[in-house]
Amino acid sequence: MDDLPLLRVAPDPADPRLTKRVTGRDHTGAAVETSVTVERPLTLYLNGQEIVTMMTILDRPEDLAVGYLLNQGMLRADDRITAVDFDDDLGVVVVRTERRTDFEEKLTKKTLTSGCAQGTAFGDLMEGFADITLDPEARLSTTQLYRLLHRINTIPSLYLEAGAIHGCALAEGDQPLCYMEDVGRHNAVDKIAGWMFREGARGSVFYTTGRLTSEMVIKTVRMGIPILVSRSGFTAWGVELACEAKLTLIGRCKGRRFTVLAGEERLLWDADPAYVEEESAKHWRKNARAE
Repeated sequence: MDDLPLLRVAPDPADPRLTKRVTGRDHTGAAVETSVTVERPLTLYLNGQEIVTMMTILDRPEDLAVGYLLNQGMLRADDRITAVDFDDDLGVVVVRTERRTDFEEKLTKKTLTSGCAQGTAFGDLMEGFADITLDPEARLSTTQLYRLLHRINTIPSLYLEAGAIHGCALAEGDQPLCYMEDVGRHNAVDKIAGWMFREGARGSVFYTTGRLTSEMVIKTVRMGIPILVSRSGFTAWGVELACEAKLTLIGRCKGRRFTVLAGEERLLWDADPAYVEEESAKHWRKNARAE
């Protein structure tokens, strides 16, 4: 793998809490043993109020809790968090803030999202969306894009170990800074949002294995990241919102191919992609074996 001096957070596929070995039979009837991803419930409290119970791999509960609250508009960018307490035995995380909070009314307004686990977003999904300005000077060259995708694809991950999981990365140019995984793609996004808030970190590129839906676009804009990249496809409302927010939206990234449907002015077309296909093909074959 390429040297990644800026990578500050990465998955730990060797963590015994995150996978387990199970036995079964393959398509020929032969006995097989394989790794599967472990998911556990986590109940989130904000101060004294229960907010939600979510299924997660539970590797970074504090980041997940803070990021979820930020992306649901329950925490503000200027809020001071006084404590984040996690009890592994109970599967409970409590976020405590200096500001008094009460979200009873917000909790009654639920919108079913398009996430794999049919997650629920509370309140107004578009709250404050139109007021956010993304960096118009941010740029990403196609050479950097190919390097970034290669580096992300070769990070040791739970996806390669056991599958059944989504990954997200925060990057600056072609350097990944933080890579998170979870059973739901929005959990992975929220963990990075929480990590950014707690560490004061920023980046110009967000990568996801998930679809480029409206909620994925909204969360990326809320995090102030101007470029969103995915190996998956788009929804119409996701593209419309990206155009409205002046977010650069790059999808269907596989091998040398990709499609830009919004914000193409940030992309610099400088690469000869001839070298990309062989590396990518090797990676996808490895992933296919892992699945």
